[in-house]
Amino acid sequence: MSSLMVGFDLDMTLVDSRPGIAACYRALTARTGVPVDAELAVSRLGPPLRTEIAHWFPPEQVEEAVTSFRELYPAYAITPTVPLPGAREAVDTVHARGGRTMVVTSKIGRLARLHLDHLGLPVDELAGDLFAEEKAAALRAHGATLYVGDHVADMVAAATAGVPGIGVATGPCDRDALRDAGAYLVLDDLTGFPAALDRIIGLALEQ
Repeated sequence: MSSLMVGFDLDMTLVDSRPGIAACYRALTARTGVPVDAELAVSRLGPPLRTEIAHWFPPEQVEEAVTSFRELYPAYAITPTVPLPGAREAVDTVHARGGRTMVVTSKIGRLARLHLDHLGLPVDELAGDLFAEEKAAALRAHGATLYVGDHVADMVAAATAGVPGIGVATGPCDRDALRDAGAYLVLDDLTGFPAALDRIIGLALEQ
């Protein structure tokens, strides 16, 4: 697979951003006076920010709340975020096999980049502000051969792009949900990714 390019989702695939995002929601409540259940919000990470904000703010306040959240994000959400088990090794494994990596996420690109830079994750390409089928365009544009994610919408993205979707059960969607959404393979976490990648490469070479 000389053109190996592996795409990864960000939140709850490569990084556990729940503590930082919860802190950001609490700061948003302090700023706006609108109560947000931060723990509930971070239990369902994956969809675009506007989707979650709309659960707590009236329609006419959603855009202002999104702007405020993103203003608060660098101060509250970056430092508490940590790599998930196997994340760094997964990225390194792709590079060690002569491939490239990309992150395709519903988070806007400049905030996703802050996470990658802070944690020193050497990702080659980044595409933000995309969800579900929207991610497929970025995957195709960069020649992705696999897409790895924790959400059923990530499996939809992979299917739409015409590449295998590798599910990791580290986010809000369990193994069955990921499998039902079309995952080619479901892992407990990214610690199993290097061996899975070698199996996939081996199968490709046999064809």
